[in-house]
Amino acid sequence: MNKQALVAQLAAKLRDALQVAERARDDAAEEAREGATPAEKRDDARVAIEQSGIARAQARRAMQLQAELRALETFDPQPLPRSAPVSVGAVVEVEQEEGGVTVFLAPAGAGEELAGPGGDGFFTVVTSSSPLGHAILGHRAGDTVEARIAGTLREWTITWVG
Repeated sequence: MNKQALVAQLAAKLRDALQVAERARDDAAEEAREGATPAEKRDDARVAIEQSGIARAQARRAMQLQAELRALETFDPQPLPRSAPVSVGAVVEVEQEEGGVTVFLAPAGAGEELAGPGGDGFFTVVTSSSPLGHAILGHRAGDTVEARIAGTLREWTITWVG
């Protein structure tokens, strides 16, 4: 499997998200400065304060996305032998009672959905700090792990590592 294609796709998604965050930051900052007439601002300063808060939140999101993109710049995942423990860069299939999912353990981009090479399947990005990523890290195919996701403790069986 070409993991570099997954990294490139993930980087493109993060770059798109960065552009959205920067645009939202700039729009909210402009609205805070110029969104109302001076008389309206005197009557309702709360609107300017809210817009300023939104601008700060979007600025933090943009900084986080920039850090994630920097982490991907040097990320070069290699193929893993089938018996290898799960490490960052692994593609892992896990199953539970409700069904299975294929995850890509990356240093950034948790929660993103990637299309497989040639449109072959979908991969959910997890990081070592996400509940499922943390649970599977260091385990091997055949191991069963537990992860608390959305407040519910779930049991997953690792069926394949690559």
